[in-house]
Amino acid sequence: MDVLIHLFVGLHIIGIASLLGGFLTQMKAMGEGRARFGAPMLHGALTMLVTGAVLVGLNEADDQHVDTVKIGIKLALLIVILALVYVQRDEETVDKRAFAAVGALTMVNIFIAVLWT
Repeated sequence: MDVLIHLFVGLHIIGIASLLGGFLTQMKAMGEGRARFGAPMLHGALTMLVTGAVLVGLNEADDQHVDTVKIGIKLALLIVILALVYVQRDEETVDKRAFAAVGALTMVNIFIAVLWT
């Protein structure tokens, strides 16, 4: 079971990297008002959602403690991120505030995962 959990943790990190990497590579474009949500950002967020749900299930099945409040907050943040990215994924340019919000919420989600023990 540990190998399976570690596999999905790795996939979860790949999803985070895709979402955050998509944001970071467009920071200059955001400053110029021409940033857009690319497919890697959407796919990264969806990967985070699926692998996160699988990780909760695997940890529960392995009789490990799952902090449901932490998971609930992370899920709420991810749903907001997904909504922003999904709704505006076909737009030529995205509002700076919406784009910055996705980056900030992604970083908050990372810090919650790492610092909340």
